[in-house]
Amino acid sequence: MNNNITIYDVAREANVSMATVSRVVNGNPNVKPVTRKKVLEVIERLGYRPNAVARGLASKKTTTVGVIIPDISSIFFAELARGIEDIATMYKYNIILSNSDENKEKEFHLLNTMLGKQVDGIVFMGSNITNEHVEEFQRSPVPIVLACSVEDTGKVPSVNIDYVAAAFDAVTSFAEQGHRNIAFVTGNEAEPINQKKLAGYKRGLENANLSFDESYIVEGDYTYDSGIESFEKLIEAAERPTAIIVGADEMALGIVHAAQDKGYNVPDDFEVISFDNTRLTLMVRPQITTIVQPLYDIGAVAMRLLTKLMNKETVDGQETVVLPHRIEKRQSTK
Repeated sequence: MNNNITIYDVAREANVSMATVSRVVNGNPNVKPVTRKKVLEVIERLGYRPNAVARGLASKKTTTVGVIIPDISSIFFAELARGIEDIATMYKYNIILSNSDENKEKEFHLLNTMLGKQVDGIVFMGSNITNEHVEEFQRSPVPIVLACSVEDTGKVPSVNIDYVAAAFDAVTSFAEQGHRNIAFVTGNEAEPINQKKLAGYKRGLENANLSFDESYIVEGDYTYDSGIESFEKLIEAAERPTAIIVGADEMALGIVHAAQDKGYNVPDDFEVISFDNTRLTLMVRPQITTIVQPLYDIGAVAMRLLTKLMNKETVDGQETVVLPHRIEKRQSTK
């Protein structure tokens, strides 16, 4: 394939106008079948590939979307990214995927780099959307949609579940089973999503007439090891909890294994409900009861919303999307 082959070369070889070649390349139906066949044969023989940059300059669209993810190695974000990618492919957009490492400076750098590459829109995932983020997003010349990222002002389009209601439902489920000592292992408490989960946890306790005990709140960092460490802190409480809500699946695995290593049985000694419903919840025994956060759907809906915004379609004020959640009961609860 010769990268120097141009649309002019194809037109000359096929003895047609460059406009005709362009119509063939772009799938325009207003080309005679015999002409289309001749042009496609020349394209194949010469190895011509349309210049996406040049097409973008002409149309002011690059059919490329930027996706900024905190950690692509995480199953959580990988499932989100899959939903984004599938819908992008359906609507014939290419993806530029970048890893931000939850670093604010890197997030802004990636944002500006993608805008410099003339992307048509951006899906952004970050645990802490600050006022500075919102200002940057509002300055963007292209639409930006948040996925699994809380931004309470409603100034930036977003797709999430109701995290307060999800944590409330988990507490209520345990309380209805007779649990009085319900612990909560969270991620970074400063992050807005975790603040919402904690608010739902407290509301659930209040609704069940259970008192709040600070010793039942343990902060982890989403990792398996922090799950193990969190369990070791919980069993030091004056009154050992009998039920544990965990803010992320990987930490839940650490908690289940730590309990087993110390001779406890899950769910007989401790019942566990996790968040997210990634594949990890099925890879441990007992399999973990989980709040189903539809990660693939969140990614897919975020990308679909972005396509509407990029094409200036009417979204009827539906720029803040809240998808349903549910509790999937498995073997870590009775």
